[in-house]
Amino acid sequence: MSILDDAREGMNLDIRPQDDLFGHVNGTWLETVEIPSDRSSWGPFVMLADAAEQQVHAIIEELTADPERGAEPQDARKIAALYASFMDTETIAARGIEPVRPLLEAVDALGEGELARFLGEFERAGGGGAFGSYVDTDAKDSDRYLVNLTQGGLGLPDESYYREEKFAEIREKYLAYLTRLFELAGRADAAEAAQSVLTLETRLAEGHWERAETRDVQKTYNLLTRDELEALAPAFDWSAYVRALTGDDQDGERIIAETCVRQPSYLEHLSTVLKETSVDQWRPWLAAKVLRSSAAYLTDDFVETNFDFYGRTLNGTPELRERWKRGVAFVEGGIGEAVGREYVARHFGPRAKEMMDELVANLLEAYRRSIAELDWMTEETKQRAYDKLATFRPKIGYPDKFRDYSPLEVDPGDLMGNVRAVSVYETDRELAKIGSPVDRDEWFMLPQTVNAYYNPGTNEICFPAGILQKPFFDPDADPAENYGGIGAVIGHEIGHGFDDQGAQYDGAGNLNDWWTADDKAAFEVKSKALIEQYDGFSPRALPDEKVNGALTVGENIGDLGGLTIGYLAFMIATDGQAPPEQQRKVFLNWAYCWRTKRRKEQEQQYLTIDPHSPPEFRANIVRNLDEFHGLFGTEPGDGLWLDPADRVRIW
Repeated sequence: MSILDDAREGMNLDIRPQDDLFGHVNGTWLETVEIPSDRSSWGPFVMLADAAEQQVHAIIEELTADPERGAEPQDARKIAALYASFMDTETIAARGIEPVRPLLEAVDALGEGELARFLGEFERAGGGGAFGSYVDTDAKDSDRYLVNLTQGGLGLPDESYYREEKFAEIREKYLAYLTRLFELAGRADAAEAAQSVLTLETRLAEGHWERAETRDVQKTYNLLTRDELEALAPAFDWSAYVRALTGDDQDGERIIAETCVRQPSYLEHLSTVLKETSVDQWRPWLAAKVLRSSAAYLTDDFVETNFDFYGRTLNGTPELRERWKRGVAFVEGGIGEAVGREYVARHFGPRAKEMMDELVANLLEAYRRSIAELDWMTEETKQRAYDKLATFRPKIGYPDKFRDYSPLEVDPGDLMGNVRAVSVYETDRELAKIGSPVDRDEWFMLPQTVNAYYNPGTNEICFPAGILQKPFFDPDADPAENYGGIGAVIGHEIGHGFDDQGAQYDGAGNLNDWWTADDKAAFEVKSKALIEQYDGFSPRALPDEKVNGALTVGENIGDLGGLTIGYLAFMIATDGQAPPEQQRKVFLNWAYCWRTKRRKEQEQQYLTIDPHSPPEFRANIVRNLDEFHGLFGTEPGDGLWLDPADRVRIW
């Protein structure tokens, strides 16, 4: 039985594909399916993630019973210890709030001028601060690593949640959540402390960039020396922060000798806030940070309080996930590649990897042919696009070399100690990159992850084993289904190398203008048309809201190119001989892969913060493809009809 035969149960044949391909393929399923009570959404992505979770759980149980059965017994013992510490609810209950009491006492004892030191220590141990930091390749010199600093400090999903009237109820529930956290921690001034947190976060949010603006790779590339960083935010003690973050590494200053500051005006704003506030005003915010980052690892009342806000209120999920599921996630977050090594040994065979190599080769050839036929791009820019395409590096299934976890020490009887140990290990691993050669073999997703990515700094596309299953990929499936599934996903990820931001990177992974002025202008016209098209869309679940075309344009370009190229690659694979019914399957399986139902709360949140468009519009991007209109016989007046002059085709 083919994938589409399996999917037919959920189709709504009363909805014509010419009017709504997403509704045609998924309409009955959307009306009848019940989202599992511990999930905020449901569909093929989540179903595969659930299946991978079950498989990983079985691996963990097996290694817990006998670590010697693992490929690396030392790692197997650590997997078992991390899981045991999470599942030991008796010890967790007996210890109560004691595991975080030292941090809370440190907050109470802070003097003026000691905030930066505390934030460095807290970040090293797994907490979040007033800004974010991460290590990545230098966007203009991809042969070196840099620390990147980005806006942060908020407990709500986005700065808009602090100012827009439509989020007023969420702000009230956030206050109630903070109050309850403080009550559980034994604070007598719980309500007052909660209000203090919201007031300070609202002040920080005033300095945040709007989310669509943070996508701009030129605006967010601001290389600052140490002196320039201190001049930008003089009220923050950078030396104390770095010493604490690195664990008093005497050579720690090297990590901010140069930094890339993503939103400089935010750090400037933060410095102003620091000048105008006392440490007393920061203490409730710091205490909330400590409690929020620890809540999932404390007693049941903390766990439930945290879930009630972040799970139920923000995502609409009725029920907390079973403890073993949360335990699996904890282990994967701590020692994920060691788990991944065991996962691929059991669930990913060489045949799949070989077939994927062929698929990727066809996708790259499809891009070459498509670029050759572009009528809006000059030969000069086309040649540079070919050069970039030739340097794309596919990563399929799993890394050639798995991560070394030998420095990580864990204890089966100390959950919070393990949380901190994992964070210290990861902090040290990341900071050690500064000054070291760039590791282009590193993976940024686990093998068992159901997803894919493109990284512009290394010009690589990555497809973990977890996503290489049906409906995306199946060695025994109809080729049309594979090309409408993983083929279009591959095309999408390659497309990120040529979207509105990725197209500004060259094949070496550097921000480098390789476009002629006329070609860049033509590209921007097409991107703007896609932005305007998506600005007009309202999700069926939120008819009074609109998609943010500027926020989602990169992913929309990826979808548009991905499906276009996935279809072309299928035609290459079949020597152009596939009959129309086979060609239509490419589009039908594309729409099936985006079969997704979300709770309304998550739908609202994602519409605000997610750079991806809602799934229905990802599926129905077919309105822009001449091939879709030809194969399905659309006509003026059909729901997906677009006049040929209004169809956007970029790659």
